[in-house]
Amino acid sequence: MFCGGCLRDNALVTALRARDHNVLMIPLYLPLTLDEPDQTAGTPTFYNGINVYLEQKYKLFRKGPRWLHDLVASPRLLRMLSKRAVKTRPTEVGDLTLSMLEGESGNQSRELDLLIEYLQMQPEKPDVVVLSNALMMGMVRKLRRELDVPVVVTLQGEDWFVNSLPDAFRDRCWQLMVHRAQEVDMFVSPSQYYAAEMMRYLHVEPERMRIVHNGISLEGYMQAAVAPHPPSLGYFARMCEEKGLGLLVDTFIELKRRDRVPHFKLRVGGGCGPGDEPYVEELKSKMRKAKCLKDAEFYPNLSRGDKLAFFRQLTVFCTPAMYGESFGLYLIEAMAAGIPAVQPNTAAFPEIFETIGGGTLAEPNPVALASAIEPFLRDPNGAREYGERVRANTHNHFGVELMAERMVAVYEEASDGWRAAREAARRETDDGGLATDENPEPAANA
Repeated sequence: MFCGGCLRDNALVTALRARDHNVLMIPLYLPLTLDEPDQTAGTPTFYNGINVYLEQKYKLFRKGPRWLHDLVASPRLLRMLSKRAVKTRPTEVGDLTLSMLEGESGNQSRELDLLIEYLQMQPEKPDVVVLSNALMMGMVRKLRRELDVPVVVTLQGEDWFVNSLPDAFRDRCWQLMVHRAQEVDMFVSPSQYYAAEMMRYLHVEPERMRIVHNGISLEGYMQAAVAPHPPSLGYFARMCEEKGLGLLVDTFIELKRRDRVPHFKLRVGGGCGPGDEPYVEELKSKMRKAKCLKDAEFYPNLSRGDKLAFFRQLTVFCTPAMYGESFGLYLIEAMAAGIPAVQPNTAAFPEIFETIGGGTLAEPNPVALASAIEPFLRDPNGAREYGERVRANTHNHFGVELMAERMVAVYEEASDGWRAAREAARRETDDGGLATDENPEPAANA
């Protein structure tokens, strides 16, 4: 599956390496599925999905010989399974989520030891370790202690996942995340909206939270030479309920019912795995009953080149995610291609539109969204002119190079704070203070 966080991290590492930073990117669970050159090439996959699952379910496997763990972690087997992978459903992994957050005392502690062993074997010690989301915070304590480095955690939609866990695990996971969050040196949120949400959930003070908007590689994002004919309404994200595909289908049906824009199309692109296909078929059946399926087209699992071509077919864009989107890379992709966007007046969408200086917000229901989308469909040339303005602003504010520059500043701040805390602890010991640990732990907000 295409993962927005993986795409963001891969683009970030590409930009950091272009700036001559020495970056090691380590894949977890399964090999990454990307539409740009893979920056993890040649790096083993840790916490591989098979071992993680078997360690959770079988106590004997946790104590099994290393050769057995290595056998089921073979790259060939992981690649084969990744092609058949389906979306992880929170309702099915409450126990596993809790165990991962328990870190060195969880069922996957062996995986953490192997990761640290690998990092300690690298020719250079890192200045900072970055974890790509807060569900990995179980690693933080041991990473800091064994590698003697600060840990930065980026945030990306964890609240929806944890809140969707079964009742027996949800509160326990939040409590453990609050505890583990106190060990993190710095958090990075992709939006002000999500920073406020996660400071509330994790009890994190503002001094340890930074805001860095996500960025994308802008190469190839351009408008079509002429406005598409017939006009089309586009969606691009995982084809699932959470991203609002069902709401957009209802909006499409409402627009067809009004019949003010003859022959316009609905074009749906994005990830669609085996777990998503039944939902897509339900939506197609709904459109068939409304007698408008003939005007709907689906483009699953596009390559980068096909994705760029897909955007050039659109008149207006809407991916009405309703679960509290922390950012939404798909929105930046569409607007970078010069496509006007209509989004629900929720979550991070108002913040992104304000930064760009363009975009239309509407109440999250089919009638309101249809009324906001319709003027663009009725005037494709006007939509194209509007899209060109937002395209320029998107390129100015959401390129991966700007994200990399701001992330480096965060990494340097965390590293400087860590060294200052270490020096303060050393001076306290030298002056006859109370510190007796040979490797005293600096304050979490260093």
